[in-house]
Amino acid sequence: MGKASDAGVNLQDIMAARRRIAPYVVRTPTVLAKGLKERVGAEVALKLDSLQHTGSFKLRGATNRMLRLSPAEREAGVVACSTGNHGRAVAEAARRLGIPAKITLSELVPENKLAGIRAHGAETIIHGRSQDEAFEEAHRLVREEGMTLIDTFDHPDVIAGQGTAGLELLEDMPDIDTLLVPLSGGGLMAGIAVAAKAANPNIRVIGISMERGPAMIESLRAGKPVQVEEQSSLADSLGGGIGLDNRWSFPLVRALGDDFILLSEDEIAAGMTHLYWHEQLVAEGASAVGIGALLSGKVKPRDGGTIATVVSGCNVDMATFTRVVAGDAY
Repeated sequence: MGKASDAGVNLQDIMAARRRIAPYVVRTPTVLAKGLKERVGAEVALKLDSLQHTGSFKLRGATNRMLRLSPAEREAGVVACSTGNHGRAVAEAARRLGIPAKITLSELVPENKLAGIRAHGAETIIHGRSQDEAFEEAHRLVREEGMTLIDTFDHPDVIAGQGTAGLELLEDMPDIDTLLVPLSGGGLMAGIAVAAKAANPNIRVIGISMERGPAMIESLRAGKPVQVEEQSSLADSLGGGIGLDNRWSFPLVRALGDDFILLSEDEIAAGMTHLYWHEQLVAEGASAVGIGALLSGKVKPRDGGTIATVVSGCNVDMATFTRVVAGDAY
């Protein structure tokens, strides 16, 4: 296992990010799950970043990145490519900081997430049938209009911003020995892993993704970033590639991740259903993968240990959510 500093992000970066973004983000609570201890044999803590202003953890990294732009970069504006939550975060951070913003998205993005981005004041551009094609449009805006790309996950300032959730979690629950983190492009897992391993090198950090197009896990298996076919999933926020030229999140996830788990759609649905009926939480599929991994038995607690998972967002299509928690076909 490598060191976090080898990949360019360290604990000091995350602590500086927390000071920087404090006026703009919520310090979200950590609560014990009421309905899980008996089922899984351990206390389970929930880090509720679904309570951020934009409904997901993404506001942390986007805000930290944009606060570090030069005056000239702010004037030229920013662009982001997003399946929804990152776009919403960039739009909100740009609005708060007075920076022009454009968000590129693929045709697969759910309508509720598109509307959410527009509600925060950013211009939206629909381009292509995949995240990769939407990224092409974002890069064109960088080349031709001089905008700055606010990467979804693969930038040290974004990773450091996401890692602030890990600092808060470990302050609230210092005895955690296992962390379950939703895994897509790896920004959240990388940042939290840096914070966690600095606090306690023996903490297990486990990345959880879906069986349908898990780009980071397929890249880890291949030993390098690879493309995967993007597929529809209840955990749509975990979709998309990690970028073939990934420089930051892939090395950190590879160095600091202790295990990686894939869930079926039924297992993701079980996590969403549990959070709703037993914890009174509305959570998108990506937020529920930690719970799904526990309920399925794919993650086992250590003897006497405490597990924590990040409830990373609540921006779910409510028609789909209602079908899932009612036990109907989805």
